[in-house]
Amino acid sequence: MKKLDYFILSFVLIIAFTFRLYKINSPLADLHSWRQSDTAAVARNYVKNGINLFRPIYDDLSNVQSGIINPQGYRMVEFPIYNAIVAVLYKAFPVFTLEIWGRLTTVIFSLIIISVIYYLLLNESNRMSAIFGSLTYAIFPFFVFFSRVILPETTALAFSMLAIFFFYLNSEYKTKGLKSIVYYLASSILFACALLIKPTIIFYLLPIIVLFYRKYKLNLIKKLDFYLYFIITLVPLVYWRMYIKNFPEGIPYSDWLFTSVNTAQGLRSILFRPSFFRWIFFERINNLILGGYLSLFFVLGIIVKQKKILLISFVFSALAYIFVFQGGNLQHEYYQTLILPVFAMMIGLGVNFIFEHKKDFINPIFVSILVFSIFVFYFYFSYFKVIDYYQYSQELIQEANIISSLTYPKDLIVTDRTGDTTLLYLSNRRGAPSIFRDPIDLKKLGYKYLITSSEGEINIMKPDFDIIFENEKFTLFKL
Repeated sequence: MKKLDYFILSFVLIIAFTFRLYKINSPLADLHSWRQSDTAAVARNYVKNGINLFRPIYDDLSNVQSGIINPQGYRMVEFPIYNAIVAVLYKAFPVFTLEIWGRLTTVIFSLIIISVIYYLLLNESNRMSAIFGSLTYAIFPFFVFFSRVILPETTALAFSMLAIFFFYLNSEYKTKGLKSIVYYLASSILFACALLIKPTIIFYLLPIIVLFYRKYKLNLIKKLDFYLYFIITLVPLVYWRMYIKNFPEGIPYSDWLFTSVNTAQGLRSILFRPSFFRWIFFERINNLILGGYLSLFFVLGIIVKQKKILLISFVFSALAYIFVFQGGNLQHEYYQTLILPVFAMMIGLGVNFIFEHKKDFINPIFVSILVFSIFVFYFYFSYFKVIDYYQYSQELIQEANIISSLTYPKDLIVTDRTGDTTLLYLSNRRGAPSIFRDPIDLKKLGYKYLITSSEGEINIMKPDFDIIFENEKFTLFKL
C-alpha cells in the first residue's frame, strides 16, 4: 500500500467509526435484544464473578433454551472470546458502561474488516474497487447497524478476515523463514478463534484453499502445511463442541437453523422452497441489504471477468453458508452479518467496472452522476428500512427499573416474555424469561418474584400471591 492508500483508508475508517457512534449509548433493547442480552449477560457475569472461558453463564436459568432446567445458567454456544474481551475492557476502563464497551468492541472489529476489504480489493483489483468496497461497508445502514450490536458475529468475521489477510501475505509475497512461519501460525490461530466464536464462519476456509492452490497448484495435496493448517484451525472447535456436551442444559436447540423457521403454527420447513429464495435473495439481500439499487453493482461485480478467482471464492462461501443454514438466515437478519464483506467487495468490483468502461458510454460524466445517484438512493431507501432497528420500548425500560428498585440483586425473577431475556438483563436479575412452570412450582424452585402483563395470568394469581407493584401495563407478584 502507498501513502495515498493509507490516507484514503484512514478517512474511510474515521467515517465508519463516526457512523457507528449513532445511539452507541442506547439501552440493550433494540433489534434482536434477546440475543444481544444473552451475549452481554455472559460478559456481565464475567465482570461479577471473574472470567472462566470454560464456564460461561448468563441470566436464563429456565428450560426454555434447551428443554432442561439450567440452575447454573450455563451458556454453551460460542466460545466466549468476545464476551471476555468486553469484560476486560470494562474492568480496565470503567469510564463507559458495559453495554457501550460491548458495542465499541464490535465497532473496532468492524473497522478491521473494512481494512482487510480495502487491502484485498486494492491488491486483487485496484484503488477504485477498494474505495467503493470499503466505503460500502463503512456507511450503509444495514452494515452500520450490525457493526455496533452486542453480538459475536462481527468479531468472528474480523478474525477470519485477518486470517485470510495473513495467509495472503504469506502466500502471495512468498515470504520465507521466520516471517513465513509467523504469518502462517497467525492465520491458522486466528481462524481457529473465528471458528470457536462462530462455527458457521467455516465457509471462509474456501478463500484459504484458493490461496493454497495459488501457491502450490495441484501439489498442495502433497504439502504438509496444507493439512497442518486445517488441523490447527479445526481441532480447537472439535474439542469445544465435545466439551460442551457435558452441559446439555446450557446448549440451546439448534437443529432448526438448517431447515426451519418459527411461525405462529410452530416450526415450518423452508428447505429450498420458493418462499426461501424470495425472502433471502429478493426481500432480504436485494431490498434490505442492497436497497434495491446497489444490486446492479453487486451482480456486475460477480459476472465481470476476473483475472483471479480469490474474490469470487468469497461469493461461493456466502452461497454455501446461505444454503446450509437456510433456517437461521431466513429467521434472523443478523445471520447475514457473516456475508456482508462479500456484498461490499462485489459492489466495489462492480463500480470499478462501470468507471473503467465509462468512455464506452455516450457521456462519461453522466455515468459518474448515475453511480453517485444510485448510492444516494440506496442509502435513502435502506436508511428508512433500518432506522427502526434502533428503536426500543420505553415501557420495557420502565418495567426493568421497577424490578431493579423493588427486588434484591440475588432474587430470582420470572417474566412472561416467552423466552426473551431482555427484561432480565435490563433489570440486572437472573431467572426465567417465561412462566415455564406453575407459579407454586416456580416458588419451590427458588423464584421470588413474577412480572406479567397477561390479564388472565394476573387474575389467576391475585387470590394467592401478594402484589408488589401494579399499573395498567403489568403487575409484579411476590411468590
